[in-house]
Amino acid sequence: MDRLKAMQTFVRIVEANSFTKAAETLDLPRAALTATIKKLEAFLGTQLLQRTTRRLSLTPDGADYFRKCLDILQAVEDADGTYRGQGGGPPRGKLRVELPGTFGRYAVVPYIADFCRAYPDIDLVLSLNERLQDLTEQGLDCSLRVGVLQDSAMIARPLGSMRCLTCASPDYLAAHGVPQAWSDLSAHRGVMHFSGRTGRPYDWDFVVDGSVMITAIHSAIAVNDAEANVSCALQGLGLAQVAAYQVRDQLASGALVEVLADTPPAPMPISLQYPQGRMASPRLRVFAEWLAALLRKDPDLQSKL
Repeated sequence: MDRLKAMQTFVRIVEANSFTKAAETLDLPRAALTATIKKLEAFLGTQLLQRTTRRLSLTPDGADYFRKCLDILQAVEDADGTYRGQGGGPPRGKLRVELPGTFGRYAVVPYIADFCRAYPDIDLVLSLNERLQDLTEQGLDCSLRVGVLQDSAMIARPLGSMRCLTCASPDYLAAHGVPQAWSDLSAHRGVMHFSGRTGRPYDWDFVVDGSVMITAIHSAIAVNDAEANVSCALQGLGLAQVAAYQVRDQLASGALVEVLADTPPAPMPISLQYPQGRMASPRLRVFAEWLAALLRKDPDLQSKL
């Protein structure tokens, strides 16, 4: 049994979630894939896949083996590319990228065709998710993350700094007045944005004379989604602290009004995180460079105080 080909076959079946679809993409008979998996399971002494007439799923051992196969196949491809001269040719192969849902939809996905046209041999797999996932467990090559990173064994490449602001609808301000200083917020209501991952509310902070001040505000409603945060502000439910890139159109139209502009919230760092050694992949290097160039074009994503 060619173990490398067996790993490739196993990974393709899992990615396609089907023996039949995997057989079509590999241009092999379905029976050949079934035989390969049986031999692989016999060699390893464990069941990798649970198969029924309607469903295909990984066993716990299968999930663990799948993650390890991804790393092994990536290492083999990177080594081959180095010595066969791929370093001077176009990057190719699959690249799995995680993006924060709202940020990805607004700031990255609208421009992703440019990357695909520039690198047609890269098979890009985008996962938009507000819940941070373990890159290794999920077989991801990299993850774009907004905010202060937690301690991690991952490598982080800084890409920018997201400008944030405080705003409200004209109706809310007409009814409750315009705050003149961050200390006025005790008389106001706010839309509370909390983390969908931890359940903790994000701080309301303001940069005052170079120092970050944190204050409490009475919550009119709490949401765990950035787009819902903006929607609640548009409906007059209270002040909201939001990313500037999200509300450019609403500010331009007057649907939202920025307040406390002299004491904005602290910018949030934007980083590309990836496992140790993964940047050796030509695919990831060119994606990181493209992403950095994309964010540099947007002043709201390169904020400095």
